[in-house]
Amino acid sequence: MSIEVLNESGAEADEETLVRLARHVLDGMQIHPMAELSLLLVDETAMHELNLKWMGEDKATDVLAFPMDELRPGHLSGGSEDGVTDPGLLGDVVLCPVVAERQGKAAGHSTQDELELLCTHGILHLLGYDHAEPEEHAEMFGLQGKLLESWRESR
Repeated sequence: MSIEVLNESGAEADEETLVRLARHVLDGMQIHPMAELSLLLVDETAMHELNLKWMGEDKATDVLAFPMDELRPGHLSGGSEDGVTDPGLLGDVVLCPVVAERQGKAAGHSTQDELELLCTHGILHLLGYDHAEPEEHAEMFGLQGKLLESWRESR
């Protein structure tokens, strides 16, 4: 699995743990082991600009997801006629550690725990999950909780 991390935030983050978590989530969702994922950590100014440009929200947010190929859970192969596996390009998850730090404090846990939650959340968005409707919210947050629980148990 190709998981690239780029920390442009200026904040400390356990990038190796985020990569291991992302691998755990993608394995749990049965995504091809060679699928490509990018994790980008940015400062509040950059996140504000991205959120305004792509979501129309005039503020910094915690996580944004930019899907590339439309991979879905269970994407263990590309299903090509010749049987050749197509790993695909999952997309980018953008995290803002400064916002994560504030949210973590408010929730009573560490910045790293919040970044792990947000990373999982962003990957689920890349896989097509959403939480606009109550049924979608229940499904996505239930799955997010299960993935994070299995992650914590595996450590």
